[in-house]
Amino acid sequence: MGIFDECVNIILVGIGGTLVMDIWSVILKRLGNPTLDYALVGRWVGHTWHGRFAHAAIGRASPIAGERWLGWAIHYATGVLFAALLVAFAGGGWLENPTLLPAVSVGVATVVFPLFIMQPAMGAGFAASRTPTPVKNRLRSLATHAVFGGGMYLAAVCLWVFWGG
Repeated sequence: MGIFDECVNIILVGIGGTLVMDIWSVILKRLGNPTLDYALVGRWVGHTWHGRFAHAAIGRASPIAGERWLGWAIHYATGVLFAALLVAFAGGGWLENPTLLPAVSVGVATVVFPLFIMQPAMGAGFAASRTPTPVKNRLRSLATHAVFGGGMYLAAVCLWVFWGG
């Protein structure tokens, strides 16, 4: 596989994993579980561009023009970056012979970012410690990132079956 094809596959695996995670989030929301509003991610990123990195509660921070679009773009770009991390970890051959364990392992490992970067910066505390149900929120984040990993695997298998196998 050439470098161009590898980059395209990484992008598609990241988008596919993120899409599966979003479907999971829709299911959670329909079951009455709160999920992240990506407009708040856009708001946080917008404020970082102005030098403000941490908030007591991002929902009460001033809205940013285009925050919803920005948040969703950041969400999918992050999925692509995590797919690149997966390929760096598992090796480029993983795209031609995807296996579940590396994908889920990287997916689970990426939970470090929301728990220890995003949540504290957005006012939820380290590992959701300032939320009403921190343990439940941590487990939900862990499950969501495991689903993301499974989604990256599923996307890679689909690519292999339809275009590479």
